[in-house]
Amino acid sequence: MDTSHTAFDWTLLRSFLAVLDAGSLTAAARSTGMQQPTLSRHVAELESQLGAPLFERTGRGVTPTAAARAVVGAARQMQEAAAAVQRDLAAARSAAHGTVRITTSEAAAAWLLPPVLARLGQAHPQIQVELVASNDLSNLLRRDADIAVRMVRPVQQSLVARKLGEVEVVAAAHPRYLRAAPPLRSPDDLPAHRLIGFDRDETILRGFARAGLALARGDFALRTDNHIVYGRLVAEGAGLGFVARYAIDHWPGVVAVLPGFRPGALPCWLAVHREIRVDPRVRTVYDFLAREIPPVLAVGSNTFPRSISQHAPQYLNK
Repeated sequence: MDTSHTAFDWTLLRSFLAVLDAGSLTAAARSTGMQQPTLSRHVAELESQLGAPLFERTGRGVTPTAAARAVVGAARQMQEAAAAVQRDLAAARSAAHGTVRITTSEAAAAWLLPPVLARLGQAHPQIQVELVASNDLSNLLRRDADIAVRMVRPVQQSLVARKLGEVEVVAAAHPRYLRAAPPLRSPDDLPAHRLIGFDRDETILRGFARAGLALARGDFALRTDNHIVYGRLVAEGAGLGFVARYAIDHWPGVVAVLPGFRPGALPCWLAVHREIRVDPRVRTVYDFLAREIPPVLAVGSNTFPRSISQHAPQYLNK
């Protein structure tokens, strides 16, 4: 059969394989959802293009001819290639569409992630994000979330963690507090100030201990474990607090004080379940966060942003 000059319609191969696999036009129609006359017409067109019969009609069905057996191998390869194309297209679509659920702490949800997620929305507008403010690591284990941004390294073996950087903690206050506060020239002056601390969380106390300052829970006049409330207290001039450096710019007027004094730093980890990280949609968001969060944490790492020593030195020299 000479087909060198024939305009070959490859789409007819699907009907050919359906009839071949089913053994009859009737069975092929049931399996594909196509009409039997359509299948019959496709087979006839393919036979015309190839210049040879593909089936011998019998009372019960069809029997493949030598020509059919000769082309079936190539037809199968084309069928597999078409399926591969469909899978690749589906994977590409899933990477750009759908919902990814992210869990992080209240503070990070309020001040660290919003600008990053705004950029994510611009880069991948078809991805929807659900942001959960929670400190519960089991969110990933229960599959209540796809990705976690944490200030503590997950220890569960089923989770994959990547360190993004350090969350630097600095002393900060609003000028409303500092105008009436005692002098603040060094960390030794801190006990004379109205300090804002945590209630049951001992993170700040451990940071002071590492810095050689023996402060106790009772040395903090205001205490709360809610980081959103903590930030608002500092922003309202209720006292002197110790906050993530990246958060200061979100509170108008609040400035960093005591340049060089660092009461602590927290590692920032990006975590995902081992099985979920191969999902194209989750992988897209995971890679974006891994790329975009470190610069936010690193801003001003070698400087003292909005330092009161730069903008209002009179507060230090009262």
